Amino acid sequence: MDEKQRQRIIDRARAAYLGLAIGDALGATVEFMRPREIASQYGVHNEMIGGGWLRLKAGQVTDDTTMSLALGEAILAHPEWSLKSVADHFLAWMKAGPVDCGHTCRRGIRRYMLEGSIVAPFNDGDAGNGALMRNLPVVLATLGDEAALARLSLEQARLTHNHPLSDLATQGIAALCAALILGASLGRARQISQALVEREPKFVFARPPRRATGYVVDTVQTVLHHFHQTPDFETCVTDVINCGDDADTTGAIAGMLAGARGGMPTLPPRWLARLDPRIRARIDDQVPRLLARSALFTMGK
Repeated sequence: MDEKQRQRIIDRARAAYLGLAIGDALGATVEFMRPREIASQYGVHNEMIGGGWLRLKAGQVTDDTTMSLALGEAILAHPEWSLKSVADHFLAWMKAGPVDCGHTCRRGIRRYMLEGSIVAPFNDGDAGNGALMRNLPVVLATLGDEAALARLSLEQARLTHNHPLSDLATQGIAALCAALILGASLGRARQISQALVEREPKFVFARPPRRATGYVVDTVQTVLHHFHQTPDFETCVTDVINCGDDADTTGAIAGMLAGARGGMPTLPPRWLARLDPRIRARIDDQVPRLLARSALFTMGK
């Protein structure tokens, strides 16, 4: 890998992480609203204005971004992968009083706090998107090692979510994101998405989904449909968050994939400028350090 290729990968990784935060901050404004309500109140919601049910400041993010940052910090805290480190960092994150914490995530973290268990038991109600939304640091730290990506994605997911649909979604979207950061073509990206559908037909994304809820099937359908139907970052994220429902999470995942696809030049400057500067600084700090852990960057030394 030459220096030019290296810098392109860093650029796309940074855009994926910042894109996640941008989609989160934009989507939080209209979380739990229906498309008709959004249209009535905003027309098309495409500005970072804060508010929403969490009454956020403009540019403030939710648990999608802050849990990702906690996972990144857990990875960087040890020279080798430590699931206990991840659990400890999630617990510290929850104790610090985040603006939001999903029910399944909270239950899993509390189980660790009370019992010390780092693997959630199977629960038929755990098919939410909480494990998927926070997995980007694993993607960056395992870049170039598909087996490690699949294994560690599943391990961090199972801390709180133990359901086959959550498992597949977390691993499948991770594989897609990694490929995009490495420069996969749009055709290759569609092949990876279709491979996920072949493994689980419920994730079919050819038609516009009816809902964009926190159910991981709705999340994946919404994100993949708009990702593959839109030409650029702004259109992709705007279309996804205007579906409402769990808009901060669908927006975050869409922003991650669209950022990985196009790199930093595709992120709208007005959105970047409004993003919480403390969050942006933490992301900019984590990206090169996580990539330095990856097989791809280690081999390139």
